[in-house]
Amino acid sequence: MESLRTIENWPVTTAAAAVVRADGTVAGTHGPDGHRFALASVTKPLAAYAALVAVEEGAIELDEPAGPEGSTVRHLLAHTSGLAFDEHRAMAGPGTRRIYSNTGFEVLGDHIAKATDIPFAEYLRQAVLVPLGMAATELPGSPAKDGVSTLADLVRFAAELQAPRLLDPRTVAEATSVAFPGVSGVLPGYGNQKSNDWGLGFEIRDGKSPHWTGASSSPRTFGHFGQAGTFLWVDPDAGAACVALADRAFGPWAVEAWPPFTDAVLAELRTS
Repeated sequence: MESLRTIENWPVTTAAAAVVRADGTVAGTHGPDGHRFALASVTKPLAAYAALVAVEEGAIELDEPAGPEGSTVRHLLAHTSGLAFDEHRAMAGPGTRRIYSNTGFEVLGDHIAKATDIPFAEYLRQAVLVPLGMAATELPGSPAKDGVSTLADLVRFAAELQAPRLLDPRTVAEATSVAFPGVSGVLPGYGNQKSNDWGLGFEIRDGKSPHWTGASSSPRTFGHFGQAGTFLWVDPDAGAACVALADRAFGPWAVEAWPPFTDAVLAELRTS
């Protein structure tokens, strides 16, 4: 895909991108597919997927208590537990505000580790990474932000999100639908959003503006971006997903470059 070549214009040293169709075929790639990139918060969808496997296995339940008083696993996944961004401090009652929280995902990882008697990084490896053949991906630290992976591995994950094999498709549909609708909050890097919609570990585009996806992205688009200069989105209406990885921290360059990149990818998909 010619649109992927535009990552050569990004002000980064190394970048890689790929588009995966809903049937699992790769529409195109550009850049080194084996280079290992820090994922930053693109770690969270991987951690969320492991949590959903734990739910389906019966190790945990979405609505069991976890985190601060009144919070559940569902609240932690949807960033509505009330926990602060990076502190073990409750800033709001569960379900009342969308407070994007690294701490919440770390609490979730600890909760799963206790329930399964397996360290969360190992549980993620066994539940998600090994079955999908993501051999170059690892979690050396926080389940909120410390994942390391490659384009080739994330292509496998992008295919799984569109045609689930590890989870019941109904579970993925629930995870990528709005949880606690109408809750406002700050979308990191983009400011306050009156209706800051999220699913269970996945951000949902809806009508957010400004946003890191494209102006032509479907409201049903879901995914995540990371402060390491990474993103993964799935647009069900386009029947495709896109992964982009870079070695420069998110900043004004990404705010400027990512939306037209996504629009170019979507335009090429429509004509291919």
